[in-house]
Amino acid sequence: MFATLSDRLADTFKNLRGKGRLSEADIDATAREIRIALLEADVALPVVKEFVGAVKERARGEEVSGALNPAQQIVKIVNEELVNILGGETRRLRYAKNGPTVIMLAGLQGAGKTTLAAKLALWLKEQGKTPMLVACDLQRPNAVNQLQVNGERVGVPVFAPEPGNGTGDPVGVAQASIEEAKRKLHDVVIVDTAGRLGVDAELMQQAADIRDAVQPDEVLFVVDAMIGQDAVTTAQAFLEGVGYDAVVLTKLDGDARGGAALSIASITGKPVMFASNGEKLPDFDLFHPDRMASRILDMGDVLTLIEQAEKTFDAEQAMKAAEKLSGRGGEFTLVDFLEQMQQVRKLGSMSKIMGMLPGMGQFRDQLENFDDREIDRIQAIIYSMTPAERINPKIIDGSRRQRIAKGCGRTVTDVNQLVDRFFEARKMMTQLAKGGGMPGMPGMPGMPGMGGGKGRKPKQQQKKGKGGKRVSGNPAKAAQAEKAAKEKAASAGGNPFGMPGGDEVDYEKAAAELNLPKDFSKFLK
Repeated sequence: MFATLSDRLADTFKNLRGKGRLSEADIDATAREIRIALLEADVALPVVKEFVGAVKERARGEEVSGALNPAQQIVKIVNEELVNILGGETRRLRYAKNGPTVIMLAGLQGAGKTTLAAKLALWLKEQGKTPMLVACDLQRPNAVNQLQVNGERVGVPVFAPEPGNGTGDPVGVAQASIEEAKRKLHDVVIVDTAGRLGVDAELMQQAADIRDAVQPDEVLFVVDAMIGQDAVTTAQAFLEGVGYDAVVLTKLDGDARGGAALSIASITGKPVMFASNGEKLPDFDLFHPDRMASRILDMGDVLTLIEQAEKTFDAEQAMKAAEKLSGRGGEFTLVDFLEQMQQVRKLGSMSKIMGMLPGMGQFRDQLENFDDREIDRIQAIIYSMTPAERINPKIIDGSRRQRIAKGCGRTVTDVNQLVDRFFEARKMMTQLAKGGGMPGMPGMPGMPGMGGGKGRKPKQQQKKGKGGKRVSGNPAKAAQAEKAAKEKAASAGGNPFGMPGGDEVDYEKAAAELNLPKDFSKFLK
């Protein structure tokens, strides 16, 4: 949703890099670019003025002039101001001390209110609550039926004594639902009310009557994040007509500019509590202003990614995979690879997962074009292998690859690519799990470039004799060294480190004598 805004801000900050000190002209130019970026994102004008004014004032202060890196300090200021206009701190639900907690949903028709009621019920259920849905939207055709279907999908009961479709008393249904919840021991009641096509005085009054009848602990205004400035206008009118405690944003996964999300908290003074960012029922969570600001500035949202992983990943299975990668629990096989891939898939689409990582904004086009069905194809190839081939992919020769390709409907090239990538990925992951760093990185133990300090001249290459051993250029010295090496090898029983005892070798001592890095032994065993 915030792609355009993110790109504009990224370009603005790029122009500041490398500047040791920011002039007044630099600050004015940056503020102008930020203003244009926010206006293009459809952010309300009063919010833009306040935001840019705060950034300029802080940019002229000591926190930037005295900073070692002024560009990073500007990014920090913009991030903090974004958090402020998004509501500051995360707003959480207030639960009733006695009796069921009553949550009333209200908003325009088409904002996704009925679907969101089921999403909220599922979220509460995961928090250990026992929610009940109440069908008070008796105006829209099939609204009651839709809520019943969604309630069944999330395993939450629906109180719907009236069929709806323009008949029934929504205030009476709301009142009766509280007694029903008490009788059946539900601790949360979610009341779905009729949507409005606009600022409708009659339906506004109906919402106010329901509010007075059930005395809700929380009134949540559901707003479509894709309708821009109109959302702010409607939110303001509803606040004056009925009143609400917090806002819920739907369709945050859309391609709109996102101005409503950035404006609504500042204009109404009411925080955004929840956000729905997908069509699936689990695509719903608390709205965290700091994490949203991070996403806008392409800093990622690793905390949300970790939280989702904790919910979906099997901890025991992940631990076994980690042990195998570190060399303590056997070899990491294609079976383990498939299990981990299936775990990752539970998190959602790969583009959404990768989008939560810092710096992924520059790969947005590639992420958007990523085909999630590729995981199905990989899964089909692995399932076409025998158990022995999955455990030991090294045995997969040419004829086996042809058989696997026929079995899964893919080409031999696809099978080759999967096997080759698996070995490369396993090598890299094993290296990381053992703390050796990325393969090929200079300065890492056992890697090229180790010990080559800055400004140090490379050692002159010596001549090498048989077996690649270095020999002196003086014939007499070379002969003497060869004789000593033969005697040493004979006394050691052929041991290359010159130590008696056959197979027992002190690798650490040998590594020290050869001027190799500490802990080099783990690469020799």
